[in-house]
Amino acid sequence: MLVVGFPAGAFHANCYVLALGSGGECVIVDPGEGALAPVTEAIGQHRLTPAAVLATHGHVDHIHSAAELADGHGIPVWIKREDRPLLSDPAKGIGPELASAVSGSGLPLDLREPAEVGEFDDLGPLDDTGDVELAVAGLRIRVCHTPGHTPGSVVFRLRTAEGASLAFTGDTLFAGSVGRSDLPGGDVRELARSLRTTLWPLADDTVVLPGHGASTTIGTEKVSNPYFGAGGAGNGGSNE
Repeated sequence: MLVVGFPAGAFHANCYVLALGSGGECVIVDPGEGALAPVTEAIGQHRLTPAAVLATHGHVDHIHSAAELADGHGIPVWIKREDRPLLSDPAKGIGPELASAVSGSGLPLDLREPAEVGEFDDLGPLDDTGDVELAVAGLRIRVCHTPGHTPGSVVFRLRTAEGASLAFTGDTLFAGSVGRSDLPGGDVRELARSLRTTLWPLADDTVVLPGHGASTTIGTEKVSNPYFGAGGAGNGGSNE
């Protein structure tokens, strides 16, 4: 599997380009501010054809380039229904004080919804977990609802042809920390539940590709992350 990841923009939000290999279709995960140029470079270098944009959640540092990329390639943006309003009104997700600071830094918040939006909610559940599966670009991506950072936060899980397990955790779990729950729509109890029920049970060798910072593994976080325990404590964490 081909995974190209890089931090983009002033917020250093991680964007990922996923494909079975060079010369085929790909998906783009979390194209935030400043992601357009490096995504374009990656798909050109590997001769890829974008098939979809996937959002782990609707915060502006993860979706700022979503509409431009999706509409430019004629592809959909997939997002959880609860976070869909943030595609066109990202200020709702960060509150007036932070929105004012972001706008003052020069990052526009007057976004538009992409021409085509898919809601993960419209996909049939795989089992009693409520997880759904998105089949796109030859990939089978398990979408797990992990509210707490935002109401519509999700984690993307998939297994590579080589046998590795990957989890794209957005701002739910980082190396050494977890996502904040004090922004509009955040909920510390929901975050704790998401960590406990969705991420803690994963195999220790699952590679975590987070929304900010370095990659890690579930096993590493179990022993070193003070916010990630068997109880799924989400009582602190990053400012992301």
